[in-house]
Amino acid sequence: MPSSPSTIATYLASLPPERRRAMEAVRKVIRKNLPKGFEEGMQYGMIGYYVPLSRYADTYNGQPLGIAALASQKNYMALYLMGVYGNPKLAKQFHEAYAKAGKKLDMGKSCVRFRSLEDLPLDVIGEVIAAVSVDDFLAGYEKVRAGTKTGKKKVAAKKKVAAKKKVAA
Repeated sequence: MPSSPSTIATYLASLPPERRRAMEAVRKVIRKNLPKGFEEGMQYGMIGYYVPLSRYADTYNGQPLGIAALASQKNYMALYLMGVYGNPKLAKQFHEAYAKAGKKLDMGKSCVRFRSLEDLPLDVIGEVIAAVSVDDFLAGYEKVRAGTKTGKKKVAAKKKVAAKKKVAA
């Protein structure tokens, strides 16, 4: 089993020329539109865009929270848009803008699959990347996490600590 590339440069260099060109173009659009506070790096064997642990370390798996990722799969390239997946209003806007651009959208929950650069409306990709700030992304994450079993336990524990402090004061 080959190991995953540890740098973006190594990852891109490992791709066939046409895929490399497409991935570099999409990467350029993402980097140009990525809101301040997110970082780029290798994550899960893909080029990832995420909230660094120095900003938000309390994640469910100890890994940075990803807002987007770019990968070359066996049969297609993929752009993962977690900001779209987690925001129904943004998802609706994205689907409408994609259709208006005259492109055929091949998408799962967060994964936009494309075979060539011409399959993507890069302006729409830029807009959706720019649409979610770090603060908004983290607020959405915390809202979802608060509804989980672990999240509910954390909220209860915080309330208990706050109550003890109030009694002690």
